[in-house]
Amino acid sequence: MLVRLMYASRALPAVDQEQLIAILRKSKANNPMLGVTGVLCFGEGIFLQVLEGGRSAVNRLYNRIASDPCHTDVELLSYEEIGERRFAGWSMGQVDMTRLNPALLLKYSERPTLDPYAVSGAVSMALFEELMATASIVGMP
Repeated sequence: MLVRLMYASRALPAVDQEQLIAILRKSKANNPMLGVTGVLCFGEGIFLQVLEGGRSAVNRLYNRIASDPCHTDVELLSYEEIGERRFAGWSMGQVDMTRLNPALLLKYSERPTLDPYAVSGAVSMALFEELMATASIVGMP
């Protein structure tokens, strides 16, 4: 059974671009063996991530993330059983926030910033779908 899980968390101040790249590389190496795909968005100290895959694998991965000391304020935004993946093409895709048009963020929230804590899970998923449609999600560096 496939599931889709979306969560948000705040990064410790020590998480920088180098650590983000290390996280993405580790995900890209490990996720295919787990059958997990997804997309990660990181901006202004906030992680927003969608994970898709088998229920057990996604649940274990989310529990590991939730207990990781690099993450605080981990909040589950949505969890659903799915018939097919939306992000099957990425073992872990990334949104390049530096190239993102602030108007796109403003379309889905009160301010042109990434703040999944201020919007519903459905709104955050709509943002991811638009990012995918506009080719704003890229592979790993």
